[in-house]
Amino acid sequence: MSLVVPEIRRSWVAGVNPLAKLVVALLVGVTLVLSIDVVSAGVVVAVVVLLLPFAGLSARQLALRTAPILVSAVLAGIATALYGVDAGSVLLRLGPVTVTEGSLVLAAAILLRVLAVGVPAVLLFATTDPTDLADALAQLARLPARFVLGALAALRLVGLLLEDWEALGLARRARGVADRGRIRRFLVQAGTLLVFAVRRGGKLATAMEARGFGGTRRRSWARRSVLRVRDVVFMVVGAAVVAGAVAAALLLGTWRWVL
Repeated sequence: MSLVVPEIRRSWVAGVNPLAKLVVALLVGVTLVLSIDVVSAGVVVAVVVLLLPFAGLSARQLALRTAPILVSAVLAGIATALYGVDAGSVLLRLGPVTVTEGSLVLAAAILLRVLAVGVPAVLLFATTDPTDLADALAQLARLPARFVLGALAALRLVGLLLEDWEALGLARRARGVADRGRIRRFLVQAGTLLVFAVRRGGKLATAMEARGFGGTRRRSWARRSVLRVRDVVFMVVGAAVVAGAVAAALLLGTWRWVL
């Protein structure tokens, strides 16, 4: 399986309805965007760390999927520490760069917030089968079937595009034209991949229309998606964690409204 359409292992988190996981992830993201503070984001990160063993992901899978978020969080923290708003005593002054106590606190808050918003989203995606998510969105969230099925087909095609990219690279290497000019090679492969994507997308759209996927009538579903007690408990616990994080930040006086 590719990184886009991962192989889903059996785990407690994977057994939760995709809609319940999506609701919790959106609740965490929307709430943490409202404030920049260490406490609320730190509480969410701590809970997510405790949840990782129940996600069913190996150390390698977890590292591959969270690496971009970790790098982004660290870079955002460093940039904030060096060029953020100065407050408190000065810890380091090097030309135009000034590091203060306030900028370090803000950098820590930014770093934790990126992790608190990004890592739950990664867990949601890595433990959810795209077809199950489409079933939940169409049957439980009542989203239009045309939109849901189109998004599912597009997601499946992304995995094929990654395989096409690797195949194109191997083919050019076998012909001896991939050893020089990395920029030119990238542009040529990108153009070829674009042609493949347009052709495959057009054929898929025609096939889906021919099979009635674009119809306006109410359609049936092969697999039924339902909310069970475990799913409701998951959403309630997620809401409680978010509420607890906000309450802790308010009690400690660290909550800072962004808006």
